[in-house]
Amino acid sequence: MFEKIKEVYAYRQMLESLVLTDLRTRYKGSILGFFWTLLNPLLLLCVYSIVFKFVVRIQMDNYSSFLFIGLITWNVFSQSILSGAGVIIRNAGLIKKIYFPKELLPLSVVIGGVLNYFFSFLVLLFILIINKIAIGWPILLFPLILFILSIFTLALTMLISALNVYFRDLEHIVGILIMGWFYLTPIVFPSNMIPNELHLIFDLNPIRIFVEGFQDIYYYNKFPNWSELLVGTIVSFVLLVISMKIFKKLSRNFAEVI
Repeated sequence: MFEKIKEVYAYRQMLESLVLTDLRTRYKGSILGFFWTLLNPLLLLCVYSIVFKFVVRIQMDNYSSFLFIGLITWNVFSQSILSGAGVIIRNAGLIKKIYFPKELLPLSVVIGGVLNYFFSFLVLLFILIINKIAIGWPILLFPLILFILSIFTLALTMLISALNVYFRDLEHIVGILIMGWFYLTPIVFPSNMIPNELHLIFDLNPIRIFVEGFQDIYYYNKFPNWSELLVGTIVSFVLLVISMKIFKKLSRNFAEVI
């Protein structure tokens, strides 16, 4: 694993180029370009706020702030998975021409998602200040939670991107699963609204740990649940090791299969 990390670091300039290319391609041809990074969660915020606050009638103070925290967290995960699923196939020409660590491809997608988060974070700070939500020392932990979330996201993105080369329907299946996964995560509703008989299902959702961690430090102005964050860290790194091993084995025949 450490040898692979060294190899990836040696190709860091190529990684930077891949990240920039991914970001340019994502918004190529659009008038607003990179501003869609901010507009997407804001538009979703408007829709979900109307539906869940006025139709479903979730009673929460500063519900829009609570909702935005979950949406931008979810976007890091979901957009990386959805875009990363086909990243190997999209770069078939590059893979066939030159040698480079193939792990750079899913990694570039995840890094792009993290960069998007930082721009959304600036908007979030503005929303928190406008809504007069207290900002304290816990907010300084957001890079730690974001890093662990990135590791978990990278692990799944690597795994899915490699498997999708051999099973092309996986990309479409993942899109459906992501939609269902969204509603199994306390994003549009707080955890205290989950019925007792369903708590086990929601508790087994690893993304919940990160979403609630961000909700704690931003919305509730308190430190996250350290024991759960430790579990999330262990799960993320174990999954990354497993994903790297599978990716390494499958990547040997990428050039022939794609």
